[in-house]
Amino acid sequence: MRLGVMGGLFDPIHYGHLLAAEWAREAMSLGEVVFVPCGIPPHRPEGAVASGQDRYRMTVLATQANPYFTVSRLELERSGPSYSVDTVRQLRQERGGDCEIFFITGVDAVRELLTWKEPDRLLELCEVVAVARPGFEPRELEEKLGEERARRIHLLPVGGMMVSSTEIRERVRLGLSIRYLTPEPVCEYIAAQRLYVNRCRRMGC
Repeated sequence: MRLGVMGGLFDPIHYGHLLAAEWAREAMSLGEVVFVPCGIPPHRPEGAVASGQDRYRMTVLATQANPYFTVSRLELERSGPSYSVDTVRQLRQERGGDCEIFFITGVDAVRELLTWKEPDRLLELCEVVAVARPGFEPRELEEKLGEERARRIHLLPVGGMMVSSTEIRERVRLGLSIRYLTPEPVCEYIAAQRLYVNRCRRMGC
């Protein structure tokens, strides 16, 4: 079993997340990609804008059409800050020793790997897939992490990664359309729950 693990706030999840997960699934021949909404992000003290429950539900709505995608509440149910190494360690215990894990995240996050909890242990427990926009230079990872660590990271160029959760939240706040930035069920959920603004215009989604 080759398992992809995609962590993030997903506040909200968008097509960039889904595209990265699908391309990683194909490139790494993954049998499943599990999305793990972050509980308490250690590198973002202010936390998420939407609640964990809302972010979980949006992630389920966004991934339900893909039979290879699943969603886990692992970090939402675990107390304390959410660390990637703890998540990977727990998934290895749950899935068994035969499971090969590929941790999928953005290259900007990977560049800060040395600030993560037990970065070298994480590289021992799983393969790291760094999703980057086309044209990203591998030497940038070598400069930040050192040549040996950089060699152990799979760099995956993915086009169409311009959308961001921050942009979506801002557009909702301004009453602008977020159609084609995130799946329609997520757009409808944001409107129905009035996320990100006190007043969300239904026709803006």
